[in-house]
Amino acid sequence: MRALKDPSLARSLALFRAFMREQTDPGRCYALLARDAADQLERYEPLKGLTVIDVGGGAGEFTEEFRRRGARAYLFEPDRAELMARGTAVDGAVVADGYLLPLVGGAADVAFSSNVLEHVADPQTFLSELVRVTRPGGLIYVSFTNWYSPWGGHEWAPWHYFGAERARARYRRRTGREAKHTLGENLFAVHIGPTLRHVRARGDVSVVRARSRYWPFLADAVTRVPGLREFATWNLLLILRRCP
Repeated sequence: MRALKDPSLARSLALFRAFMREQTDPGRCYALLARDAADQLERYEPLKGLTVIDVGGGAGEFTEEFRRRGARAYLFEPDRAELMARGTAVDGAVVADGYLLPLVGGAADVAFSSNVLEHVADPQTFLSELVRVTRPGGLIYVSFTNWYSPWGGHEWAPWHYFGAERARARYRRRTGREAKHTLGENLFAVHIGPTLRHVRARGDVSVVRARSRYWPFLADAVTRVPGLREFATWNLLLILRRCP
């Protein structure tokens, strides 16, 4: 697939259409998202020859895309079920907790985490571990769905605006099954403002980019407006660089 201009309405629509088919065609959805994420990273450094760690990368679509582009990519995933979602695990994948990765400091040229931060109870510790394993001058790519995003409640969105328990109960009534995510257990209310203040206050990284991952225009500007950004950003993308 030809890379789509980012940001652009065509790109956002393509990603949205793929996302709407996530349950019925997850392979296409995540393959497109992986290509898009790799394109975003290669704006800053070609991936060929780099060591990339994919933390919480599920079945490994991102890892495979990075390898196609010539990177030495490794998947670290804590959930065995996610790892085996396609029947077999990606070659060389490691079952590991993102809070304590089995890597020496500075092992990676790029630490990559897509849509994981909202699923960890301690986002700051998780971010610190990504920074620890990244070499000085290396990149950290982190994206997450913020709580007040229209998709903040994941499968029970947008009813999370009326309360998590009410939204989960509605999902159960509508589908006849329990929701995958429970607030405070495997889904957490992470917000744009506090996250930006945290990364900007850190002395071990510089913020290269803070933008909406999917927004079709003014992707950077929307994250600069307090209040509005908590709803409109939808998914925050941070590109950080490890300080010397």
